[in-house]
Amino acid sequence: MVQSSRGSVVQDGSGIPSAVPSVPKPGPVEVTANDPRYADFQMRGYNRRFIGAPESVVVVHDTGQVVDVVAAAVRDGRRIAVRSGGHCAEGLVDDPAVQVVVDLSRLDAVYYDPRMRAFAAEAGVTLGRLYEVLDLGWGVTLPGGTCPEVGLGGHVTGGGNGVLSRLYGHISDHLFAVEVVVVDEDGTARSVIATREEDDPHRDLWWAHTGGGGGNFGVVTRFWFRDPDAEGDDPAALLPRRPTRYVAAQVGWEWSKFDEESFSLFLRNFMGWCERNSAPGTATAALHGEIAVLQQSAGTMILMGRLDPSLPGSEEVLEAYLSEVTAGLPEPSFTVRQDEPWLYKVVNVPDAAEAFGLESSKLRTKIKAAYLRRPLRDEQLKTVFRCLTDGSYGHPASGIMITTWGGRMNVPDPSDTALPQRDSVMQMSVVTSWNDPAEDDKHLAWIRAFYADLFAGTGGVPVSDEWTDGSYINWPDPDLADPALNTSGVPWSTLYYGDNYARLQRIKAHWDPRNVFSHALSIERP
Repeated sequence: MVQSSRGSVVQDGSGIPSAVPSVPKPGPVEVTANDPRYADFQMRGYNRRFIGAPESVVVVHDTGQVVDVVAAAVRDGRRIAVRSGGHCAEGLVDDPAVQVVVDLSRLDAVYYDPRMRAFAAEAGVTLGRLYEVLDLGWGVTLPGGTCPEVGLGGHVTGGGNGVLSRLYGHISDHLFAVEVVVVDEDGTARSVIATREEDDPHRDLWWAHTGGGGGNFGVVTRFWFRDPDAEGDDPAALLPRRPTRYVAAQVGWEWSKFDEESFSLFLRNFMGWCERNSAPGTATAALHGEIAVLQQSAGTMILMGRLDPSLPGSEEVLEAYLSEVTAGLPEPSFTVRQDEPWLYKVVNVPDAAEAFGLESSKLRTKIKAAYLRRPLRDEQLKTVFRCLTDGSYGHPASGIMITTWGGRMNVPDPSDTALPQRDSVMQMSVVTSWNDPAEDDKHLAWIRAFYADLFAGTGGVPVSDEWTDGSYINWPDPDLADPALNTSGVPWSTLYYGDNYARLQRIKAHWDPRNVFSHALSIERP
């Protein structure tokens, strides 16, 4: 293994060298509690329910510095956590037990690496920056998430998906290689590059990062992306072409127009469309749709559909979708059609907290997810209606969101990558957000009761059966590991990783034998 903190080439055990832009970089910056910058780093977390107080935050600028910081923390017996974009929804980084936070925000290079025949992106790169560089440089993109401020470090390792995923799969499905700082049994920290090549001796480490979750095996410092079906060495042909434009339709209704029967029809119409249109390779895979049904006090519910208008038959697909989902429903309060430039739209996303009248700097939130293989059953629809019309709660910044799924996301076999959910037709989330810490118990009680009632028939969680297929690790939920809240007898690890968990455990034991990298939902060693 050749390592260099300042050099231009890093080479892993498989003999694959990788070019690193030779730009002079500052040394690591350690920020402690007596430094005026410390409070700013505490604010980098997305969820204000969790504010860490580590002994130090170390801002690193290259892989060599990460090696040095990790080595020092291991030597001193200090617990490590890693922060990329800071959008973890739970306290996995902002844990009181964490003593050193490795901040990757300055690892923000994106470039084409001809030696890898792939696009390299460092782990601190945000999705917005990634989309801009790929788009303006080569006219290509990746099917990642819609929040431009999310960092790659956690997003890719948990699977990662967005409005293009029905067409192109998860962002992790395009992962060709990953660079990881790992710690050996004797405490030595080193960097390793693992690829998806069948003959790569480190291939298991690559596989673990295609949906195995962040913070489990080491510190990811770089990703390389290439479409698994791409051929040749023309960069513009190695990733999906960027859409020509961004066409989005929104249909909204006032809650007052709905009773339980019409509300249930709305959800049935949408979920039925999803179930009939989840197959890969069909024209409808071009459409990304979702419904946002907020608590009745919010006043509105919204149906959305998005696609690239240049795709064959796209206008007909969008019109058929809107017609099918709105059939039999009350007259909409509004219908809006937007046709905007692609890049402008994906990097200029309104702040969700402010849309609810909340302050982003004080955002407190909880999210609970589920993969749906089939539409919700009648008794579940009754639960949804009851919880969203509960006047005793009456909080407008809460509700459910259901998203179209399938398409190319369901092409790989569950064992091809660490992400096992490969036959779902929808993804659902239950969410609530607020600002006042004094209201924590009220909001947490509501969302926990909602989720437990929704999956009452399977122990309060979405077990893998003919209807559901567990949960999404990028929306981590420690409640799934609480036997008082998960009475199914199915461990949290199975809900996230299914039959892939045993392999992830073996990889964990090999690459992190000292369990240096751990958190509330980290992979357990066998």
